[in-house]
Amino acid sequence: MRVIGLMSGTSYDAIDAAAADLGLVGDSLVLKPLGLVSEAYDDALREELAAALPPGTTSMAEVCRLDTRIGQAFAAAAVRADRELCDGRAEWVASHGQTVFHWAEDGQVYGTLQLGQPAWIAEATGLPVVADFRPRDIAAGGQGAPLVSLVDLLWLRGRPGTPVALNLGGIANLTAPDGTAFDTGPGCALIDAAARGFSGGRLVYDVDGALAGRGEVHEPLLRRLLEEPYYALPAPKTTGKELFHLGRLTDALAGVGTLPAEDVVATLTMLTARTVADAVRSVGATEVIASGGGTRNPVLMRMLGQRLPGVALRTSDALGLPAAAKEAYAFAVLGFLTVHGLAGTEPTATGARHTRVLGSITPGRHGLRLPPPARERPVRLVLE
Repeated sequence: MRVIGLMSGTSYDAIDAAAADLGLVGDSLVLKPLGLVSEAYDDALREELAAALPPGTTSMAEVCRLDTRIGQAFAAAAVRADRELCDGRAEWVASHGQTVFHWAEDGQVYGTLQLGQPAWIAEATGLPVVADFRPRDIAAGGQGAPLVSLVDLLWLRGRPGTPVALNLGGIANLTAPDGTAFDTGPGCALIDAAARGFSGGRLVYDVDGALAGRGEVHEPLLRRLLEEPYYALPAPKTTGKELFHLGRLTDALAGVGTLPAEDVVATLTMLTARTVADAVRSVGATEVIASGGGTRNPVLMRMLGQRLPGVALRTSDALGLPAAAKEAYAFAVLGFLTVHGLAGTEPTATGARHTRVLGSITPGRHGLRLPPPARERPVRLVLE
C-alpha cells in the first residue's frame, strides 16, 4: 500500500510529506521509502500561526481560519508528494496536522488540538485521509505522545545493547527499548524563539548553530532554566510550547543582566543538550539514534555528544531512515496500521490504559474501501 505521511512539528517551519510503500510480510511491516518533499508555510500563514500559539491569545474565528488554511497547505503538500514521489498512484494519506495546543496539567493530559482540516486533503488528492491520531490515546488515559514511540520500538527491536530513538524537534522526545517514552523538554523550541526574537523575525532558527557557535554558555542563566519543575516529573510525560516559549525565556533572563544574543542562544543550546543527555542516561542507553531538525545543528549535536561519553550518537540516516523525514514516515506507518484495524499505541510509552486504533478517516473521491483487517500487529519494522 502506497501511503503519504504528512507532518509539521512544533517548529512550524514546513510541512513534510514522505511517501512509502508499506506491506505486511509475516510478523514484519516492510517499509520502502519513496522520498520526501517539504512545503514551507507562506510568511502570512506562519505569522498568523505564531501569533495564535501560546502565550498569545486568539479567537474561535481565527482558529477556524487557521484550520482551513493549514488544511489547504497540507493538501498542496500531499498533491505534490503524490505527483513527484508516487507517480499519481498514492492510495492513502496520513496527516498529523499542526499541533496548536497540548492541554497538560500536573503530569496528566486532558486534550490536544491539531489543525489542518483533512477534508481539504481528501478533496485535493481524491484519496482517503487518516487524521486526528492523538485524541484517542488521551481518551484512553494516555499522554497522546510521543506516538512515534511505537514505530521506534518496531524499528529498533533486536538491535544490540540499549538503543534509544531521539527526536530533536521543537520539543525533544525519546523512546527506550523497554517502551519507556517521554518528552525530555525543549528541543529547538527555545533556540528558535530566541533566534527569531533577537533577529526581529529575520531568522526562523539558528542556522547551522551559527549564533550558538559564537557565544558562550552563561551558567547563571542555565541554572535558572534548569529549575523548571517539568524536568523532575516521572515518565510518561509530555509538554509543548505552552510551557517552553519566549515568555518563559524572558522571565528567566530577568535578573541576570543584559546578555549578548549569541550567549543566550549558546545557553539554550546547552539546556537542550543537558536535559536530553540527562534523559538518555536515565534509561541506560548505549546508543542514541537521532532524527529531527535539531540534528542539522552541529553545535547542539557536539554539545550532546560531549555530555554522553561512551554512548554512540548517530542519526537515523545511518540506519536507512532519513532524519528529516522520520516523523512523516512514522505517521505513514500509523495511518497504515489504522487502515488495517491495528492499534497504533504502546501503553508503556504513552501511559494509556490499553492499546487503541488511532485516528479518524475522511473518505476519498471514490468512497471508502478498507482492506481486510489484519489479524495481528507486526512485531518489527523492516526497511527495504
